[in-house]
Amino acid sequence: MSFLGRVVEWFTTASHWQGDAGALHRLSEHVTMSAGAVVVAAAVALPLGVWLGHTGRGGSLAINLSNVGRAVPSFAILVIAAQLFGIGWQPAFAALVALGIPPMVTNAYVGLRDVDDDIRESARGMGMTGFQSLWRVELPVALPPLMAGVRTAAVQVVATATLAALVAWGGLGRFIVDGIAQRDFVQVFAGAVLVGALSILTELALAGLQRLIVPQGLRTRETSKNEPFRALVAGEMATEMRVNP
Repeated sequence: MSFLGRVVEWFTTASHWQGDAGALHRLSEHVTMSAGAVVVAAAVALPLGVWLGHTGRGGSLAINLSNVGRAVPSFAILVIAAQLFGIGWQPAFAALVALGIPPMVTNAYVGLRDVDDDIRESARGMGMTGFQSLWRVELPVALPPLMAGVRTAAVQVVATATLAALVAWGGLGRFIVDGIAQRDFVQVFAGAVLVGALSILTELALAGLQRLIVPQGLRTRETSKNEPFRALVAGEMATEMRVNP
């Protein structure tokens, strides 16, 4: 039987999908760890990036620190974290959170920074406070690059979560690590296919989420930079007129 035939046989064997060592359980572990790491990274990175982009303070420092974070290999963070926390899920989780923070900080900062000053000035002219301008005008305009940062971080985290197997944690990386140890390259290939498929599904799911939450005017390439804001301002003015006739 050819190698690809053996791979197909691996995927169609029921025992490979059942039990604690089965693909479904490993997939659940992988998704749980990846989602948790992305949520924690977003809770740290997005408020920081949004605040820096809104105020325009310390942006260069934030970008440089993010670039340094990208340059440090996840494996190095994993080794350091393993020395601090020991073997288990903690070092893998720390490495994944550190991996997810830089692209979110960078894209959130750039997205808020690139909002036109005319847009902010128009919001202030409508009587909006700084927070109202940020929440109701600037964030909607900055959503495309902000969501791009979340998507990049999530795909990187899902792909890198295979390293968790190196510190005795689960996930789809177990198929790769155990397969290499056993010289079972069919299992290694199957694990790589599962990780790749999960990464693609993550990208597609977040792309769909982005289409749902990003205003349609900001998704239309032909619109000018200020047209989306005009639509937002028109909606805000209509709301104010209904509330305060």
